Amino acid sequence: MKKEITTFKQYKSEHKKSVNNPEKFWEEKANEFRWEKKWDSILSWDFTKPEIKWFEGGKLNITANCLDRHLANKGSQTAIKWVANNPKEKSISITYFILKFANLQMF
Repeated sequence: MKKEITTFKQYKSEHKKSVNNPEKFWEEKANEFRWEKKWDSILSWDFTKPEIKWFEGGKLNITANCLDRHLANKGSQTAIKWVANNPKEKSISITYFILKFANLQMF
């Protein structure tokens, strides 16, 4: 489950985990996403080339992760907000639900 970092102490703790055991740390973060196919390996590297690969073999669907997974809990919340440069123009807020189901040709 995603936890919000609200203090510098929490940030330092998370950073330390990411440095001490990057594979475990990033696997926990990756499990927050919907995977079409789970990865075969989390991390492989060869510094003689140099070559670093993360989540080899894994496949993500950007729409599912950026939109669909938020519908149940955040459907009515703003997903995209367009703010005009001109303060006299109206800003536009588009919810996750509208992004998923509405015909956005009007924008």
